Amino acid sequence: MANTANTADVTEVSDADFDAEVLGAELPVLVKFTADWCGPCRQLVPVLQAIAEEERHRLKIVQIDVDRNPDTTVRYGVLATPTLMVFRAGEPVKSIVGARPKRRLLQELEDVLAQAPR
Repeated sequence: MANTANTADVTEVSDADFDAEVLGAELPVLVKFTADWCGPCRQLVPVLQAIAEEERHRLKIVQIDVDRNPDTTVRYGVLATPTLMVFRAGEPVKSIVGARPKRRLLQELEDVLAQAPR
């Protein structure tokens, strides 16, 4: 079923557009390094969709497939999936490995969200 208009989506990025979409973004960006075969990555889908919707004015959320985008994966030293990495002003500022429930993930992102414009 297609998403309705006006919802913030977790968009897919690639090696080719990572710099433009993530490093050049005005908002902080949470990047989910993921893989099709990763069970915990699938568990994070509804969590990140909900956060993308609720925090769309303060946080951009994207995902990148580690198997199809090895350059970016190696560039940031990602060794496990899911890895969540937050970028601000083109720099990685936080890294979280593993799936989390929404409430816990929001707690871990509190410092990032507090500095973002409302």
